[in-house]
Amino acid sequence: MLALQGGVREHCAVLEGLGAEPVLVRRPDDVIGPDGVRLDALVLPGGESSVIDRLVSSVGLDGPLKRVITDGLPTLATCAGLILLAVAVLDPAPGQQSLQLLDVDVRRNAFGPQRASAEVRLSSSWGPAEVAFIRAPAIERVGPDVAVLAEHAGRVVGVATASVIGLACHPELTGATLFHRRLLDLAESRRRPLSA
Repeated sequence: MLALQGGVREHCAVLEGLGAEPVLVRRPDDVIGPDGVRLDALVLPGGESSVIDRLVSSVGLDGPLKRVITDGLPTLATCAGLILLAVAVLDPAPGQQSLQLLDVDVRRNAFGPQRASAEVRLSSSWGPAEVAFIRAPAIERVGPDVAVLAEHAGRVVGVATASVIGLACHPELTGATLFHRRLLDLAESRRRPLSA
């Protein structure tokens, strides 16, 4: 769990409810600890996308995160986390960068300001989930190797690759477990040895 800013506690509560033990990632050593233990999965939470970007860079997490996500670490990115992963941020804050790991273009705050926040029943390819939209981004372009999972108000708000789930919304704020369960399933599949 990237734990520099944002909805860390809420994501941890959902994961703990599913039997997982969240590890807080704040420094490069937390990605691959001194004992060599690697993370089984990663959550990039919502928050302030430009602040998270600056913090990731200033503590030296950008390189380690790029390495493990590129290597196929199962990753769930919500709201600001989605913006952090996008190949392009169409309306970045001054100086804002992204890790450019998920082949989508996003537009920040596409669903309006904080006062336009709403909880909705989101239909996805994996089933329905109650989620919250809070200053949510929209996905404006989806690359050829990225599957669309969900749309809301005529815009793409959920995508997936073989190892990354990207959401414009917040399932953790409503206690929805659908996407966290998928993340844990991906992690379990990755740990399971291939049969001969």
